[in-house]
Amino acid sequence: MKCPSNGLCSRLPADCVDCATNFSCVYGKPVTFDCTVKPSVTCVDQDFKSQRNFIINMTCRFCWQLPETDYECSNSTSCMTVSCPRQRYLANCTVWDHIHCLGNRTFPKMLYCNWTGGYKWSTALALSITLGGFGADRFYLGQWREGLGKLFSFGGLGIWTLIDVLLIGVGYVGPADGSLYI
Repeated sequence: MKCPSNGLCSRLPADCVDCATNFSCVYGKPVTFDCTVKPSVTCVDQDFKSQRNFIINMTCRFCWQLPETDYECSNSTSCMTVSCPRQRYLANCTVWDHIHCLGNRTFPKMLYCNWTGGYKWSTALALSITLGGFGADRFYLGQWREGLGKLFSFGGLGIWTLIDVLLIGVGYVGPADGSLYI
């Protein structure tokens, strides 16, 4: 159930209470709000006495100003994380039920692309050092065209292999799908 009955009033989700909101509070400062539970909900105080009206103590801030741990955002797997400048996508974020804040509980937010396809940087570097002359590092990262080029040129006669060790070592060369290393 979204609105549990007979629980502590101060722990009810924001959708289960109506609060007299004071939008003129000072950002970042503690504030108290007078709240009333909705008609279909019953709750108790710390002494387990039934009550309808109670006070919520919180910090004055809008929902979009909350720390990232207080809300959840939709993820995008269609954006490239290894790009310059770093790509962003529009995510829809929803505040957790037990968090109280001012304004809309669902809000848009621009987030950096940050996902992984399961490729390990250490594996790519080890393959580049040991089997880079045969293109194993590029094949592992999904860059099969470059892998074939290295394979048939014996790693660019060793020069391409040395350059790839440096490029993979500093993280300049990443997975072909645009994801981050694990």
